[in-house]
Amino acid sequence: MSTLNINDNNFLRQFEVNINGQLAKVEYALQERKIFLTKIILPDNTTDEFKEEFLVEIFEIIKGRKLRMMPTSSEIKKFLKSNKEYLDLLPIGVRL
Repeated sequence: MSTLNINDNNFLRQFEVNINGQLAKVEYALQERKIFLTKIILPDNTTDEFKEEFLVEIFEIIKGRKLRMMPTSSEIKKFLKSNKEYLDLLPIGVRL
């Protein structure tokens, strides 16, 4: 169960969460049934555990909406390579 209160800010096209008074966010672009994860911005004081929880929760939101995701951010690609259980969210034929 999620411990983060992630907001999908449609206007700014980003998933965001307030952590210790600062905003952590993943920017995206939505095209047809694909979501392109373009950038992750985390406050300086965040841990790797927070980053992992944040991305996993975003992936679960994407899965729940039955979207395919295209990570264009190198940080998100790196995370996916080490968390292969989310590779099924990639469009068919796309490899990292």
